[in-house]
Amino acid sequence: MTTPANRRSRNITEGVARAPNRSMYYAMGYKDSDFGKPMIGVANGHSTITPCNAGLQRLADAAVDELAAQGANPQVFGTPTISDGMAMGTEGMKYSLVSREVIADCVETCVGGQWMDGVLVIGGCDKNMPGGMMGMLRANVPSVYVYGGTILPGRYKGEDLSIVSVFEAVGQFSAGKMSEEDFCQIERHAIPGNGSCGGMYTANTMSSAFEALGMSLPHASTMANVEDPIVEHTRAAARALVAAVKADLKPRDIVTRRSIENAVAVIMAIGGSTNAVLHFLAIAHAAGVAWTIDDFERVRKKVPVICDLKPSGRYMAIDLHRAGGIPAVMKVLQGAGLLHGDCMTITGQTVAENLAAEPPLRADQKVIRPLTNPLYAQGHLAILKGNLSPEGSVAKITGLKNPVITGPARVFDDEQSALAAILQGRIKAGDVMVLRYLGPQGGPGMPEMLAPTGALIGEGLGESVGLITDGRFSGGTWGMVVGHVAPEAYAGGTIALVHEGDSITIDAHRLLLQLDVPDDELARRRAAWSRPAPRYTRGVLAKFFRNASSASRGAVLDSD
Repeated sequence: MTTPANRRSRNITEGVARAPNRSMYYAMGYKDSDFGKPMIGVANGHSTITPCNAGLQRLADAAVDELAAQGANPQVFGTPTISDGMAMGTEGMKYSLVSREVIADCVETCVGGQWMDGVLVIGGCDKNMPGGMMGMLRANVPSVYVYGGTILPGRYKGEDLSIVSVFEAVGQFSAGKMSEEDFCQIERHAIPGNGSCGGMYTANTMSSAFEALGMSLPHASTMANVEDPIVEHTRAAARALVAAVKADLKPRDIVTRRSIENAVAVIMAIGGSTNAVLHFLAIAHAAGVAWTIDDFERVRKKVPVICDLKPSGRYMAIDLHRAGGIPAVMKVLQGAGLLHGDCMTITGQTVAENLAAEPPLRADQKVIRPLTNPLYAQGHLAILKGNLSPEGSVAKITGLKNPVITGPARVFDDEQSALAAILQGRIKAGDVMVLRYLGPQGGPGMPEMLAPTGALIGEGLGESVGLITDGRFSGGTWGMVVGHVAPEAYAGGTIALVHEGDSITIDAHRLLLQLDVPDDELARRRAAWSRPAPRYTRGVLAKFFRNASSASRGAVLDSD
C-alpha cells in the first residue's frame, strides 16, 4: 500500500533534488516532522461572486483547523464558480457548463501537481458539485465532498420564495397579472442570505446525490449555509477524510455502477434537476464506470417520486432536512429494495450500516411520503427518443396533468428572441417552441433556458405550450419542456431541420419526441442544410466548442 509518508518521500526525491524541494515547504513554515504527515488539499470554492459561494470561507477555515488537529497538513487552493442565477438569460450563461470542466481541471491539476494524499472539496453553486466530483475521481486520492449548504427561503406575503419566483414573476408582471410593487418586493425578498438556491434545483439535487453516492457524509446535503451545525459537519468530514487516507479508501472504490444507481434512485425520489442526467453521465465517465442515458430510464421506471419539493412541489430543501434529510429518503427506498446497501461510503461503512441508526419516517412531517402514497408512481426524468432525438433527450414530467402535446413549431435560433416572443404575447397555447443551436457545441456551452420557461409559467402557459431545446434547463424549471436534444442542431441533428409551423409531438407516456414530417422531406432538408460558423474561435468557449461530446454522453471534453 502507498502511504502518505512514502508518497511524500517519492515526491521529494523523484526528478528533483531533495533540498530545493523541501525548501519550498520550509518557506511555508513546515518542520521536518511535517514530511511524514499526509498532505491534504482543501479545494475552496469561496467567492463573493454569488450567495451560493459567499458563505464557504468559514467552512474552509473549519476544515483546515480540523485537518491540522488530526495530524494532516492542509493545503488550500481555489476553484472558480459561475452563478447560473446571475448569468441566466445572458451571454455569460454560456460559461456555466464550461466552468464544470474548469473546476474539474483545477482539482485534478492541484492534487496531481502537488502530489496530495487526499482532497476535501468545498462548493456551493451548481457546477461546483459535478466539477469537484469529476476532479476527485480523476485524481483518485481519498476525497470527500463538503456542500456549502442551501439558502433559507425568502418570504413575501406569507409565501416562500426562491430565485425561480423572480423568473416566474417576470412573466406574471409582463402579462399584467402582478403589480409593479409585488414584482419589486419579490425581487428584493427572494434571496435572504448566503447559500445555494433553496428548492430541489441543481445544486441541492447534486448535493443530495453525492450523499447517496457515498462521497459526502450522511445529512450533509440539505443543511442551511447560515446555520451553525454545518461548521461542525465540515469538521466531521475532515476527520472522515483523514481516516480514509489512512485506510487508502479512494473515490473509485466508492463510485461504482451500483453506487451511481443509488444516487440516481435518490434523484428520482426527490424530484431532482434534469441537469443531474448530464452531470452523472460525466461523473460516470470520470470514474470509468459504464453508465448510459438509457440507465436513467431503467431506474426511473422502478423508483417513485416521494418528496414534495419545489419547483413542482410545495417545500424547500431546508424542509427536507428538518424532515430527516436524504438518510430518511434512503431509508424508505432501502425498505423497498430500491438501494444497494452493500455500497461503500466515505464513512468507511456501507450504505446499510450508515442507515441502520436512522429512525423510521416521522409521522409529523409532510415532505417525504411513504411508498404507498407517492406523488408519482414512477420517476420524473424521462428519456424521450424519436426522429428529433435519436440519441435521447430529457423531459421533467412532474407537475403536469397531461405530459402530451402535438402542435405547430415556433422556431428560434437563440434564447433572446424566444423570450421576446413570449413576453410580447406571440406564443399561444398549443404551440411547441424550438430553441436550437444552444447545445454543447452550438451554444457553445449548453446554456440553461430558465428565462423563457419561467416566463411561460408566469404567463400561464406552462401546461399548454411545449418547449424543446438542445440546450439545458435550470433545476428550477418545470412544464412541458424537453432539453438535451441529441444530436444537437450544430452537429446536424434533426432539430436543425425543423421549419416554422411543422407539427411536433411530445409524448412522455410513449417516451417520444417526434417531428411529424415525412422522411423524404427530412432528407431533402438535410441535403440543403449547412453548419453555421462557430460563434467563438478563441479562448475557453472555443476550446469547449472544439472538444465537447454530445449531451447524450455528458458533454465531456475528454471522450474517446
